[in-house]
Amino acid sequence: MSRRLTVLMPFHTPFYAPLAAGVALGHFADADLDVTAVPAPVFGKATMPALLDGDIQISLGGLMRSFDLAARTGRIVVHFAEVCSRNGFFLLGRAPRPDFTWRDLVGRTVISFAEAPTPWQCMLTVLRRNGIDPERVRIERELPAPEAIAAFRAGHGDFLEQPQPAIERLIADGAGHLVASMGEATGSVPFTSYMTTPEFLEREPEIMLRFTRAVYRTQRWLAAHGAPEIAKTIASAFADTEPALLERAVARYLAQGTWARDPLLRREGYHYLEEILLAGGFITRRQRYEDLVDTAFARRVIDTVSLAG
Repeated sequence: MSRRLTVLMPFHTPFYAPLAAGVALGHFADADLDVTAVPAPVFGKATMPALLDGDIQISLGGLMRSFDLAARTGRIVVHFAEVCSRNGFFLLGRAPRPDFTWRDLVGRTVISFAEAPTPWQCMLTVLRRNGIDPERVRIERELPAPEAIAAFRAGHGDFLEQPQPAIERLIADGAGHLVASMGEATGSVPFTSYMTTPEFLEREPEIMLRFTRAVYRTQRWLAAHGAPEIAKTIASAFADTEPALLERAVARYLAQGTWARDPLLRREGYHYLEEILLAGGFITRRQRYEDLVDTAFARRVIDTVSLAG
């Protein structure tokens, strides 16, 4: 009998195609896992409360959530498989800017993504790296995504930062023009990973191994296929997105190497993200890599495939 697992998606986006593809391709089912992907909130709860209360077993999410939880409460949520190795957000302007530079943001208003702090923190790092004091850019983070998009369409702000598929829809409507990929600007970073509680990790090691094996199988499939095949595979999970638009969103994510090719969340990426969060003031102290990351399952499935190959 399949083991049922509820996996949370912080928000609905093809950025999380690896989860949707794993379900659609039957990779989790082949591992005898009945995986249901659910959007946040769960029973009115945000990601961390839902995990800690046992309403879900696994969640997609950024390391920043575990940094914040550990600093505030001393409690730990463990990241065990990397999913997205790039920032999945894009920057739109009101007019084409073929010669865009980050100095174009000085004195302007950027409507950022309010639902998570990591995109904003990465933006601060990109600005500083390009010699720009973030204080010279007005970054607004008050509006939830639907309201932010509506405000931009209505003429508020100069730039808008969002994930897919909102970006492709705005471009198709002529309401925005792509000026920058935040994934390319930020560089390789463990932006999103699968996480769970230490208690679930210790109580269900066989389940965790099977889940991670299915994750790696999906990662290898994604690496071997193009945007048309991936978009068709995940289409049922994004029925509200036109097929052509979904394919363009997937193609853009593929072009920048968004999705991890294996589940190992490496130390150097962890420390890069930690530096981003420290520099942006989201965290004030470091956390041990070994406390927030468990690589045992990832290493085991990678080694198994290597030996089989």
